[in-house]
Amino acid sequence: MRLLPVALLLLCLCASFCTSHYRKENEKKPELPPASDAGVSRDLVDAKCLAERHTHHSCDKVFCQPWQRCIGGTCLCKLPYQCPKNGTRVCASSGRSFLTYCQLKSFECLQPDAKFLKSGECTGHEKFDISLQYEGTDSVGLLRVRLEALEESMYVCKDGWSMTQANVACLDLGYPLGALDTPHATRPDIEATECLHVSCRGTETSLAECTFARRRADAQEFAGVVCYSHAAAPPAEKAFQCVNGKRVPRGKACDGVNDCGDQSDELCCTGCQGAGSTSFHCRSGVCIPWRYRCDGERDCITGDDEAHCEGAEHHVAREPNSLPLDMDTERKRIKSLLPTLSCGVKQQVHSRRRRVVGGHPAHVGDFPWQVAIRYGEGINCGGIYIGGCWVVTAAHCVRVSKMHQYQIFSSLISWVKPNSEVQYRLVNKVIIHENYNGSTYQNDIALLELKKAGINSCEMPGSVPACLPWSPYLFQPNHKCIISGWGREKGNLKVFSLKWGEVHLIGNCSQFYPGRYFEKEMLCAGTNDGSIDACKGDSGGPLVCQDVNNVTYLWGIVSWGESCGKPEFPGVYTKVSNYFDWIGRHVGRSLISQYNL
Repeated sequence: MRLLPVALLLLCLCASFCTSHYRKENEKKPELPPASDAGVSRDLVDAKCLAERHTHHSCDKVFCQPWQRCIGGTCLCKLPYQCPKNGTRVCASSGRSFLTYCQLKSFECLQPDAKFLKSGECTGHEKFDISLQYEGTDSVGLLRVRLEALEESMYVCKDGWSMTQANVACLDLGYPLGALDTPHATRPDIEATECLHVSCRGTETSLAECTFARRRADAQEFAGVVCYSHAAAPPAEKAFQCVNGKRVPRGKACDGVNDCGDQSDELCCTGCQGAGSTSFHCRSGVCIPWRYRCDGERDCITGDDEAHCEGAEHHVAREPNSLPLDMDTERKRIKSLLPTLSCGVKQQVHSRRRRVVGGHPAHVGDFPWQVAIRYGEGINCGGIYIGGCWVVTAAHCVRVSKMHQYQIFSSLISWVKPNSEVQYRLVNKVIIHENYNGSTYQNDIALLELKKAGINSCEMPGSVPACLPWSPYLFQPNHKCIISGWGREKGNLKVFSLKWGEVHLIGNCSQFYPGRYFEKEMLCAGTNDGSIDACKGDSGGPLVCQDVNNVTYLWGIVSWGESCGKPEFPGVYTKVSNYFDWIGRHVGRSLISQYNL
């Protein structure tokens, strides 16, 4: 027998639990404002984003787990040997032992039946188990858990029990869409003085991976669960439609709780319910639980949940009565073992000045990722150093047949009176995007491999690589960014020194360039009055944006535009996040990102 209809279910629970806390189905519910196609208030949900069907596997929106890697915007399974080799030995439900928790999760990612069972080696006498009691069905009841550290099973505490935990429990019980409800009940007839407090993140596939602690059951209130079925779900017209097919109450979207189980109800939010108390709104449009704020772990891909945390207490120490199993701590430890990368951070930080067209002169160290591409007698284009032996520029700036004639200058401020810090390298290889269209400027991106100066190195002193964005959601329209270059001023006047200016990102740029602007490959930036703009000679140079932690990302490459310095013709840039995988294939992922490797 699966799920009972909701009304009958509620009667059963009320009768047997004595004091049920279900909300009655016949209670009058408040009218909600007009909804989007997904049945959610337009005030909180971005319908365009919803159409992209993001889930917890969308690395444009979330970080992949340590046993996954981001390919083409999706978190895919790593092979077990690609995990860090030191860690906690674990036992799988199949009876097989693994050297580390990460290896098991990678193996499970490929073969979902091999779930985590316990830490340590398999002994053949494994004891973890969960069950539902008091309703006579396999989908409804009070939850009991048996851990290896306990001789007998225990009820789960009401305190802290939520859909996050309930979804994992129902998944463990064989319900792929998780939980429908999280009732709790007072049971004076249960002779239990203790219960198990359960803490999960919602990404676990078994309750065995969650963290448990023994608590007193003073009020004898215990957690229950109703596992999900479509028959008992809210009607479609009053529900949020999850990507996985589950329906959750409309008001549950964008509240920081992963009700869907695949997180699709929290990934396209223009704001969050309970923001500042129970939920936190990431700049990428994701709602996360408020308890993740300043906990020492970056949960927003934009990093704003860990910004301005001075004086905040980082995550809590384990309770004295915690049980030894804690795979969340192990997951964090695995993340700390993954490769790190130094990019986008410079020692000298210039002051932000308003007022490249209309720009201000740069100083040495202001833009350590900026390079100049010289061909013939002058500087024809700019470029951006991204680490190792690699520079990225616009495809229209370079030709494969001329690669031996290019000189790449770093730390250059004036090309009339070069400063002493200037370094230059020759080019070993030019890679132009295979789908570059010289007529439309689609895919206007190219890579330059520098010749090595010594035996093993082609890096240039004073240079710092700009970070490359893997997600198009790291920065949003109106975010202030910086352009720099040696391009011409208004009136086609030549510029002999590096200039920079501050611009803001512009959305819906098709209004300025109808039929010529391709949103997937391009982005726009400028100022309201057109006083700052890229111009001829700036091509191939950087549009860089800083995140809340002052890390600089290469957001765009100067590509094209019309009428330099006019507000109705903003500059058009190659959208670098669209080419993250393409760049990674040529230069190696570990060189350009420390995330989602």
